[in-house]
Amino acid sequence: MRILVVEDEAKVASFIARSLGEVGYAVDVSHQGHEALDQALSSDYDLILLDVMLPEIDGWEILSRYREGGGNSPVMMLTARDAVEDKVRGLDCGADDYLTKPFALTELLARTRALLRREDRNPPILQIADLNLYPATREVKRFGQKVNLSAREYALLEYFMRHQDRILSRSMVLEHVWDYAFDPETNVVDVYVSYLRNKIDKGFEPQLIHTIRGVGYRFGLPDLS
Repeated sequence: MRILVVEDEAKVASFIARSLGEVGYAVDVSHQGHEALDQALSSDYDLILLDVMLPEIDGWEILSRYREGGGNSPVMMLTARDAVEDKVRGLDCGADDYLTKPFALTELLARTRALLRREDRNPPILQIADLNLYPATREVKRFGQKVNLSAREYALLEYFMRHQDRILSRSMVLEHVWDYAFDPETNVVDVYVSYLRNKIDKGFEPQLIHTIRGVGYRFGLPDLS
């Protein structure tokens, strides 16, 4: 899942991004208003964490323009503005949630999970063949057996399962499971796909991860055509 953090304080932004990254989310960060709006409208984010007090244009203006421009990703306002009228304004502008600073990291992560698993966006269970992934608990089972994955392995599997039978290039996987900071020539995708194969395909049938030579990967049942 890919998240945009819009926060002008570098230390706060770094803390949030690092915390989200540690649990497997791919995170982009923006410190400026116009830059944040451009990023939000040009990329497909699963969630946007948006501060109010920003250079150039404030978070309310960004949110209004984002919704007017057709942006429909969930948005959580993350700000020290804690007056009732501020919360009402944020929600009326199109925010899905509003969390005031200072906040507990555990609450931020819980609210993030809640927004990402909304039933109108994500099914409660992702399933293919005998492989089940439960987004609410981040649990994975194959043939009824629990599969222990690292945070990044889980993120990769969830991305694959949400895009079943699509051919995904390595750059697409990098963009959604890691972030733009990675060298496009890196072999990190192939390395983690290998890790994942060993945990969810090795010893099981049917095989679900398929290499498309020269392109990337397809996740799904074998193509028997």
